[in-house]
Amino acid sequence: MAIANACTQRGHQVTVIDREPEKRNGCSFGNAGMVVPSHFIPLAAPGMVALGLKWMWNPESPFYIKPRVDLDLIRWGLRFILSANKQHVARAAPLIRDLSFASRDAYLEFNQSEPNIGLVTKGLLMLCKQQQTLDEEAHVAQRALELNIPAEVLTSKQAAHLDPDIRMDIAGAVYFPQDCHLRPELYIASLQRKAIAHGAKFLWSTEVTGFSRENQTIRAIATSAGQIEADHFVLAGGVWSDETIRSLGTRIAMQAGKGYSVTLPEPVQTASLCSILTEARVAVTPMGKSMRFGGTMEISGTSSTISPRRVQGIIRAACSYFPEFQANHFDHIQPWFGLRPCSPDGLPYLGKTKAANNLTIATGHAMMGLSLAPVTAQITAKIIDNEDPCFDLSLLSPDRFA
Repeated sequence: MAIANACTQRGHQVTVIDREPEKRNGCSFGNAGMVVPSHFIPLAAPGMVALGLKWMWNPESPFYIKPRVDLDLIRWGLRFILSANKQHVARAAPLIRDLSFASRDAYLEFNQSEPNIGLVTKGLLMLCKQQQTLDEEAHVAQRALELNIPAEVLTSKQAAHLDPDIRMDIAGAVYFPQDCHLRPELYIASLQRKAIAHGAKFLWSTEVTGFSRENQTIRAIATSAGQIEADHFVLAGGVWSDETIRSLGTRIAMQAGKGYSVTLPEPVQTASLCSILTEARVAVTPMGKSMRFGGTMEISGTSSTISPRRVQGIIRAACSYFPEFQANHFDHIQPWFGLRPCSPDGLPYLGKTKAANNLTIATGHAMMGLSLAPVTAQITAKIIDNEDPCFDLSLLSPDRFA
């Protein structure tokens, strides 16, 4: 949606093709709504493999891979293991930082004309229950400072002073003042309105079934609504991107990372800052008068099943960090789930592909989809207009695993 809006702003005639109906509820709608320059470390990082293996046996843990005989999953897992090293983080962190701050600036600018997206620029707290975790997060904060990302280690009393309206049971916290949060469904609705106002057309409940290619140029795509011709095509298909592009003879290494959230419409207390419950890997976001708790990374395919035990893990964490909350407060709250498109190295796919000279790929953002949406849109629009994207995109090449 952000790409559609950016391209219409440049005068392009845009058609958006979406496999879901207009009244949809994909992974951009129920997520934590965070804009996070603090998240400069990719998912594939040192220690994640060992931590993942430890969590595998806990049905309420933040991470789970469903064992299955699947060559794509095996290849994805091996690439993840090879990417989870210090050298990869050192290369990726400055780029993620630059993209994140550019995206934050774009959100601030967007908010000036569309102030109804619920943007709050008060920062984020990494809440730590254990002193050991706080010490580890303090090292991350030091690395952030080295990258010119503001960060501050707080005692429990300092954290309580910063967000006094909610009681926290923690050893301390790390504060990232440049982080923000917003209401994702309001942002998407604003993007859609602006795109339509500039002439964008939308084809809902429409599947892409193939490509008509002449040499290295795509002339048209076949869809369930008929053939559609265009000068340039953008694939931003989330977890279905690999399936969509296979007919062009290339692949995008991708696994769906299922995440859950529960939203309390009338919480007993409401925070003013968004936060991460660090040990539990749960994101907490105040959204108006409500509070959203989201988490888990469940690699289990694209099924629509919800794991009650993993939802229970989120609820248990919420009550542990915020003692005024009780498990029965979440009774009758319908859990939401979404499928994040996850690359094996934790970086998005963004740029041109050898599969076709008029195809740009923008997918694989995992948990940073909302955070990086505006800058992804700006870069994509510049690529289409043959302009300098202003970023070195070599680490994000869609062909890096092809």
